[in-house]
Amino acid sequence: MRFIFKTDYDQDIRLFKHGGHVFWYGLLLAFLVAAPWLIEEYWLAQMTFVMIYAVVGLGLMLLAGFTGLFSMGHAAFLGVGAYTEAVLAAKGWPFPVSLAMAAGLSAVVGAVVGLPALRVKGIYLGIATLSFGFIVEEGLARWDSVTGGNAGMHVKAVNLFGFEASSNEAFYAVCLVVTVLSTLAVMNLLRSSTGRAFVAIRDSEISAQSMGIHLARYKTLSFMISAALAGVGGALYAHKLQFISPDQFNILQSVDLLLLVVIGGLGSIHGAFLGALFLITMPQLISLG
Repeated sequence: MRFIFKTDYDQDIRLFKHGGHVFWYGLLLAFLVAAPWLIEEYWLAQMTFVMIYAVVGLGLMLLAGFTGLFSMGHAAFLGVGAYTEAVLAAKGWPFPVSLAMAAGLSAVVGAVVGLPALRVKGIYLGIATLSFGFIVEEGLARWDSVTGGNAGMHVKAVNLFGFEASSNEAFYAVCLVVTVLSTLAVMNLLRSSTGRAFVAIRDSEISAQSMGIHLARYKTLSFMISAALAGVGGALYAHKLQFISPDQFNILQSVDLLLLVVIGGLGSIHGAFLGALFLITMPQLISLG
């Protein structure tokens, strides 16, 4: 165990706490960049799924682990992001633009869902979000003219301003860039006053309010950011599967996402990645055994 002797306040908000973090994270990033040349295509595809679920897990970790809010309908945001990306990709929108739209629309939906969080908590908030998940799934199934209904819809390859990332290696690179940027965004958010407000609400709402933290504003903001990250993950998920249908974003998917953050460890950025790694690789390892 490493003990850090702190000599100034800036050490509390540094992105990397010590040189060991820089070394090991740098080594991990180097391995991820070189992965297409080091591992088989099958396991590269599994690593892509791990990164996609990790992005969604980061959002749910921010909501449940750092703000203390409970969601049983997070697959709904995944579905909103996936279908937004699928529709815009079919219209020929460049991937960065459609990805931003998927995140933005999911954030707006998250704001709507976040409203019950202002009055209910615990299991009652879980029931409210679970109900919303059913509503979104049914809406996707009924809106035939846009989503294709229960027949589903095919998703075009990632369009990067004329270049199509159609190969597994190219799409893996896209997912790696999005995952790194999402992780850095969440880490910097948690270092800010907004992130500290989230943690204060998680620890004690009464204490947070007494310190001048606007509970309604920050709870809604947490839902919006969490939903936006789920929308980003949903967009990547749609491109990876190349076909989506409403039944892919049901209650079981929400349970899997919640299981991801619980197994990984609530209140930990690492937990989102460890949970995603467990969720994706464990069934594969069991089948190999």
